Amino acid sequence: MSLAKPGALEALPRFGWRGAVAHFRTDKSHSVILGGSMVMLVGSAVVSAFNFGYNVAAARMLGPEGFGHASAAVTLLMLVSAITLSFQLVCAKFVARNETAAGKQRVYRALHRKAWFVGLLLAVSLAAASQPIAHYLNLPSAAIVILLAAGIAFYVPLGATRGRMQGTCSFRPLSGNFVLEAVIRFGGALALMWAGYGVLGAVGAITASVAIAYLLPSPRSRKEPQPADATFVPASFREGMQAIVFFVGQVIINNIDILLVKHFFSPERAGLYAAVALVGRVVYFSSWQVASAMFPIAAGNKEKDDLSVLVVPLLLVVAIAVGAVVLLGTFSHAIVTFVFGGRYGEAEPLLSLYAASTGCYALSVVLMTFEMSRKIANTAWLQMAFSGALVIGITAFHATLQQVIVVQVVLMVLLLAAVSYPFFRIGREMIRRDVLRRAA
Repeated sequence: MSLAKPGALEALPRFGWRGAVAHFRTDKSHSVILGGSMVMLVGSAVVSAFNFGYNVAAARMLGPEGFGHASAAVTLLMLVSAITLSFQLVCAKFVARNETAAGKQRVYRALHRKAWFVGLLLAVSLAAASQPIAHYLNLPSAAIVILLAAGIAFYVPLGATRGRMQGTCSFRPLSGNFVLEAVIRFGGALALMWAGYGVLGAVGAITASVAIAYLLPSPRSRKEPQPADATFVPASFREGMQAIVFFVGQVIINNIDILLVKHFFSPERAGLYAAVALVGRVVYFSSWQVASAMFPIAAGNKEKDDLSVLVVPLLLVVAIAVGAVVLLGTFSHAIVTFVFGGRYGEAEPLLSLYAASTGCYALSVVLMTFEMSRKIANTAWLQMAFSGALVIGITAFHATLQQVIVVQVVLMVLLLAAVSYPFFRIGREMIRRDVLRRAA
């Protein structure tokens, strides 16, 4: 005999994903996520356009070999972004958790001071090691690394500034700051490369764009008075470490392939691969804007078991990933020829495969970011393990550029399966508990 009350099983479809969609219609936070996601996605499109312009200009004006050198420098900056994004994530999380303006200001100021210390330390360390780094990456001059180090001094505190914007859901200023950085980089690179500075001009534009993006956000974010008696929720050491582990794993997965290809292959082949990776970075960057819009909403949500916040971000990222794979698979020749020119024709068959790898990873990042917004996440360490496996895999299998990408596809599918499993388990448990409650 069934113990369920009449109508209990009929109500079951309102839980799980259908229930999440129904909850979406009445939950105000979802409109904030959707609106923020749209702002960030529009900003991301503008940033992507200018970043593409920067890379296309470098690819055409410098050729595959010079473009490979410039891409290696950009990738070094991306590796350091693990620290920048850690400060942004932690600052956003605890700014969102503080309910008063004074508390938000105090946690921002504390993290901003630490960011400057770390940024200067990294800049000095990178400049000191410029010669061996240039040798490993087959760069023509250590001056490229030294010039990049100057930008890193500003890049880390820029993360804290952006974290404050993100934590207060100031998505328009945040998006505008990313756009400003991209515009300065593009315009500066065109001017400097046209003036004959070559790779140094391309890298110098990166340094200038980071410094200006730090100096030109709303001055109010750094000049508001700090009440001495303000109470606030301080940033915890454990969550700071979690963010560092997460972003170290993230930047390794997103960027280490470029450095390894630069080391294992000729400069020209490395330049071809950099063109392919550029497309993947655009797909990932667009998806990351969606996760950024979700993060402060999820961090401030008191209902820890509410998975409905994931609905909009996951749907948007799936649309981005699938659309990219289809577009690049269908129009690869036209895209490569129009964007990079005839010298990059060998990159055509690699585009959709690389986008598939990036799409799988982007979905994993949405899930991991959601978990991090609610608690200390074990997935950060899982991602770190996969980043190590990626280094080992590419080191062992790099006979061709396609083989390098296949290694990434296999590992990213496995990572997505691993980080998805806990959410399916939580969903089943929520359904089971609700059925028992309704049957009681």
